[in-house]
Amino acid sequence: MSLFGGVINVSGISFLMFSIMVIVALGYLLGRITIKGVSLGTAGVFIVALLFGALFYEDLSTALKSAEVTSNGLKIVENTGLVFFVTSVGFIAGPKFFKNLKKNFKSYILLGVSIILAGGLTCVACYYIGRGSESNSSEFIAMLDGLLSGSLTTTPGFSAAKETVKNLYVNDPEMSAACEAAVTVGHGIAYLFGVVGVVLFVQLIPKFTKANMEEERKKLASVDMGTAKTYSGKLIDIDPMGLGAFGLAALIGLVIGNIRIPLSSQGLSGTCFSLTTTGGALVTALVFGHFSRIGRVNIMPPKKTLENLRELGLMLFLIGAGVAGGANFVKYFKPVYFLYGAIMTLVPMIVGYLIAKYILKLSLLNNLGSITGGMTSTPALGTLINVAGTEDVAAAYAATYPIALLAVVLVSQFLIVIFG
Repeated sequence: MSLFGGVINVSGISFLMFSIMVIVALGYLLGRITIKGVSLGTAGVFIVALLFGALFYEDLSTALKSAEVTSNGLKIVENTGLVFFVTSVGFIAGPKFFKNLKKNFKSYILLGVSIILAGGLTCVACYYIGRGSESNSSEFIAMLDGLLSGSLTTTPGFSAAKETVKNLYVNDPEMSAACEAAVTVGHGIAYLFGVVGVVLFVQLIPKFTKANMEEERKKLASVDMGTAKTYSGKLIDIDPMGLGAFGLAALIGLVIGNIRIPLSSQGLSGTCFSLTTTGGALVTALVFGHFSRIGRVNIMPPKKTLENLRELGLMLFLIGAGVAGGANFVKYFKPVYFLYGAIMTLVPMIVGYLIAKYILKLSLLNNLGSITGGMTSTPALGTLINVAGTEDVAAAYAATYPIALLAVVLVSQFLIVIFG
């Protein structure tokens, strides 16, 4: 593509890299805009990426000479970012995670399940409200299931819905294709508010409640109990930056995340559950962070390395997801579907917040950290860490996330089977 009157000419991978840098620069500028103390932060990158995808996705596909290559390239960017982010979060949360989990295990289970069930019930309510205006109820519930996974920004829920549709209509290829497309479109439409809604929620709640953040940090620290284990001997670093240990944890996490557990009588050819890349990397990094060493070998990267990789990962994840989502967002957008998706984001958050505050009596930051995990919201955790001024909130996210992950997969499948 020629730029600035043909003075600069970029194509192929060069254009993809050029596009990423444009999104990064403009996204962080947008994220810095603050209105009454509230800003998008890194989520500004997602907004710019979404707009870029809506306006220039075809240009990007032309430069890369294939829509498939473009899609795969963006998936690589997205998944690389996701691995960087969740692995960093796991390492950061690891030293305090298991003590926190032991103390609040029942609370995290209740919250994770309650948030996802609230989303599922909201989805059912939207189905009964809107089915009279839809010509095909099967496609409509598939669309709503996609909206649910998008509102919770959950890839596993999205994949489970598509897989269930494929198995349900195995003898009707035309219906199967239509419903799979509906799931995909719904996911893309709801994803925008699914990201931005939770990001704004974790910023607005402390302001509405006029929380004293210094006191809230002390409460959170008392819940976490204790610090990382210390070792009096001399440790051997794989490398000064800790990248070797980071890479080892990510590698093991990728392997664990791809282990598939059958959930139907069809075995591995049917619907399966897996921790996915996200869950596998998170669990492995939590274990690495907890033990911090293998014998005399240090497997805990420096804090600064983890902070930088966490932000880099979040940025890449939002770019990959945003550009790809922007391509379909405008094409298939309908106001009523966006409204359904927004409701499916808001209701579970509010339900989760009220349960955590009034029933479980969790402190504010533990509450919000659990909600980011229950909503499986990677961007919101990054924002909450900045709002809270402490990375200890990552422990609550890490504890609730796996529970919500399993629950959303089961709920997504249940909705398709019952109402499809």
